[in-house]
Amino acid sequence: MRSKIALFAVIVLSFLTGGGVMYYLVGLNNNKVVETTTTETITTGVLKCSNNITIDESGISTAVGEIYDATVTIQNYKNNKLASSGSGFVYKTDDKYGYILTNHHVIDGNEKLIITFSDDKTTEGIVLGSDEYLDLAVVRIDKENVKAVAKIGKSSESNVGDTIITVGSPVGYEYRGSVTRGTLSGKNRLVEVSVVTVNDFIMEVLQVDAAINPGNSGGPLVNIKGEVIGINSLKFVEEKIEGMGFAIPIETAMEHIETLEQGKKIERPFIGISMLNVTDSYRLYLSGIILNDSYESGVVITQVTKGSGAANAGLKKGDVITAINGKKVEKASELKFQLYKSKPGDTIKVTYMRNGKEETANITLTKLEN
Repeated sequence: MRSKIALFAVIVLSFLTGGGVMYYLVGLNNNKVVETTTTETITTGVLKCSNNITIDESGISTAVGEIYDATVTIQNYKNNKLASSGSGFVYKTDDKYGYILTNHHVIDGNEKLIITFSDDKTTEGIVLGSDEYLDLAVVRIDKENVKAVAKIGKSSESNVGDTIITVGSPVGYEYRGSVTRGTLSGKNRLVEVSVVTVNDFIMEVLQVDAAINPGNSGGPLVNIKGEVIGINSLKFVEEKIEGMGFAIPIETAMEHIETLEQGKKIERPFIGISMLNVTDSYRLYLSGIILNDSYESGVVITQVTKGSGAANAGLKKGDVITAINGKKVEKASELKFQLYKSKPGDTIKVTYMRNGKEETANITLTKLEN
């Protein structure tokens, strides 16, 4: 009996010892450090990177430390009442001011903006410029209030599957400074949004599965280095959909940032037409246009502006545009998306149908008057 007990003890001891060695080996493998890291603890309790980063769990908090104090909560007041709230981040400073990047819809219609920092100090912000199609805005604050400035990265250098992090104020002020983590789920996604009318424009965005909620809008999307690669903007909200958020690539913002800082309007091209989708049968009928059943997609011209590029190229009411510069357009939002890739003065090739026959025209674009 004693020999059996002794044998059992040896087996258990061997199992525990072997398991311990295996746990140690697995632990080493799971926590393998690719680069060395120097860190320091800051008052928020978040780790801040002073040099390189690690590609392990500690790298997440290190990345958060790079962006945390640069992230702000933005409260939009109308008629002396809080109308909405969102997020933003300081992307640069000069001798007098700090500059915050956020979404247009976060600051839209504001009478007063209150900016709250990670240490709960507040100041008032002034909108320098914004654009509803880009959904971007620049807000200025006094430099003395700035705690940190974000590092700007490149979404083009990020890969699908990379770890990404968001910082913001989901739901509102109470949950300011919330951090979520996820995966870069997709790049160059085309998402239809409502700007002036319902679903009238398409945005090219990054897709993420990190939690993005109302109040996160305008906040930074960062990579594992703590560099901003996007601006959180929107998500799909349906009962059957989960984990589909979207961010504006940082390159899109940087391309137009100087114009927004100067309070200027983004110049966009004007083709010179009013239009409807071929599927808008009733509205087309009210415009005096009846199409045959052969048209399943495309954009119908309902009016041509006199003296415009479209008029000069011979386009007429009832023509159905099917492509711009060889890119197929099935509806008005796609046409506008393709059109806004060009600039005033550019010449584009438009493919259209007239009386059942395919035609093409070269149209010189003019400036859209805001």
